[in-house]
Amino acid sequence: MIQLVDLHTHSTASDGQYSPATLVDKAVAAGVSLLALTDHDTLDGVAEAVEAASSQNITVLRGVELGAKEDRHMHILGLGLGADSTALETLCQKLKAGRDERKYRIVDFLAEKGIHIDLAEVEDLAGGDLIARPHFARVMLRHGYVSSVREAFDRYLDTDEYQRIERFKADAPTCIDAIHRSGGLAVLAHPYQLGYSEEKLEETVRWLKESGLDGLECHYPRHTPEMVRTYLALAARYGLHVSAGSDFHGEQVRPDTQICPVRLETDWLLER
Repeated sequence: MIQLVDLHTHSTASDGQYSPATLVDKAVAAGVSLLALTDHDTLDGVAEAVEAASSQNITVLRGVELGAKEDRHMHILGLGLGADSTALETLCQKLKAGRDERKYRIVDFLAEKGIHIDLAEVEDLAGGDLIARPHFARVMLRHGYVSSVREAFDRYLDTDEYQRIERFKADAPTCIDAIHRSGGLAVLAHPYQLGYSEEKLEETVRWLKESGLDGLECHYPRHTPEMVRTYLALAARYGLHVSAGSDFHGEQVRPDTQICPVRLETDWLLER
């Protein structure tokens, strides 16, 4: 079956701008027929999204996005998770605990740079249990420390120096295993972000495939046509399913990214 899909989106359950229900409304308006909510390290928003979709012409997949410790830009998506996701919930609890402990280190790290942020303001903006870097970036923007969320990451929150305060992350095989044990399929997100040479990327994809990887996010807003061709060929070479996602967070978080439906074969997700 060919459908218009967006298999990589975020809500207020992690670091997105819109509630899961509002995200579903926006996806419907954009013409999406199959949506995956893939919040960072949490499944807290999926029940709301699935409920919101029940009265509309759209299907919502339970999903998640996990950062792997091998590389700060290596992210594994879990798609089509089952109702019983105990293994993944257990891992997410560890990851969320790491985020909760890290938020104090981020405040101290920014203070060293002359940026004084009230953690209570960050927590109020987040509105939930999960505090992520975009929440800090938006508060920094609010107070004029940076001119954009992107600048906050480029200058402070995604630098080599910042990595010394990073949180606990599981390795990629552990992420893949937790996704599989929760009934889902594991997909390598936005491979361009790794910044690898074609040779190193292929070695990485081969290793991840041996670790159980199911798919590759070939279609992504920042992938050039040449990148897409490369990733499609890589997916075919290693028998990986082709995935597509916008990584939509909302205009306040990523002004240049909108929900971006792509025509995609979806039997691999729906007929399992």
